[in-house]
Amino acid sequence: MDALTLKKQLKTAAAAPVYLVLGTQSVMMAETRKAFLNLVPKEERVMNVGSYDLEEESLSTALDDAMSAPFFGKRRLVFLNKPAFLTTGGEKGKMKQNPELLKNYLTHPQLSTILVIMAPYEKLDGRKGIVKELKKEAVTVEVQPLNEQSARKNIQSQVSAAGFQFMQGALDELVKRTNADYSLMVANLKKLMILNYQDQEITVASVKKLVPQSLDSNVFDLVTTVLNHQQTQSLDLYRQLLDSEQQPLQINAVLVSQFRLLLQLKILSARGLSQGTLAKRLNVHPYRVKLGLQMVRKFSLTDLMNAYLGLIRCERALKTTSRSPELLFQLFMLQYSQQVRK
Repeated sequence: MDALTLKKQLKTAAAAPVYLVLGTQSVMMAETRKAFLNLVPKEERVMNVGSYDLEEESLSTALDDAMSAPFFGKRRLVFLNKPAFLTTGGEKGKMKQNPELLKNYLTHPQLSTILVIMAPYEKLDGRKGIVKELKKEAVTVEVQPLNEQSARKNIQSQVSAAGFQFMQGALDELVKRTNADYSLMVANLKKLMILNYQDQEITVASVKKLVPQSLDSNVFDLVTTVLNHQQTQSLDLYRQLLDSEQQPLQINAVLVSQFRLLLQLKILSARGLSQGTLAKRLNVHPYRVKLGLQMVRKFSLTDLMNAYLGLIRCERALKTTSRSPELLFQLFMLQYSQQVRK
């Protein structure tokens, strides 16, 4: 199950004895941890919640805690953090662990304890017997990056719960400026709430004022003007990037990367691959795939290829000549526009 499903389930159903929380999305990992903590009353947490870093602490000690009866409460909650011994090469960690101890616990778990294994990794070593046993006996919670729709829903829920509201277009602007990255959205949401504490209304203006636009996002705007042959606007955006102290080679590298992605999307989408499949195959955030697909529908493969090759030549010139980056970009735009006329 995913983290959002888990949070709903913990509110309505009895918790399982053992959970495996697996994934690299740190914010969702923290929210999942909080959802488990909410199962234990605050006044009982000092005595009935244990947390162990298995890169530094003994698995034996942690499981002894898990086997203990709750102290003046209904249940104990024990977190096993960073179980590197479950991953490939994990035996090389600072603390040597005995996997048989966990295997024995899984066979006879303490029913008054909720044991939560927090594994901040992309995957575990499926060849290991303990991993196979864990996936059989524990409830696995996948903590992966949220897609745009889930990120929007989660952020909207947090804003409403805090008594705030997004004014028209504000959430769209936040999504755009963070590339729908849930971790970035959460980090910036706290600042937006502080800024708009008095009226509790988050506006487009406040988002633009407080949330910096990423280089990828700025370059995406530049890609749009390039493809539309808007030379004046393209040059203005390029100058803005230079003025913000972005390095010319870095700007060009991101442009090349963006056009490479557009070419891949153009070719693969023609084969009937879905947005989700494209995101997984290209290892790209679904939001970038969504924006890219919207763009490539308007342009031919030849247009995209000409722009891509022109930027490759521009990169070579940046590395081998003393011409100004602004002039080289301007020449790229002129050549690209001439190719389209032909």
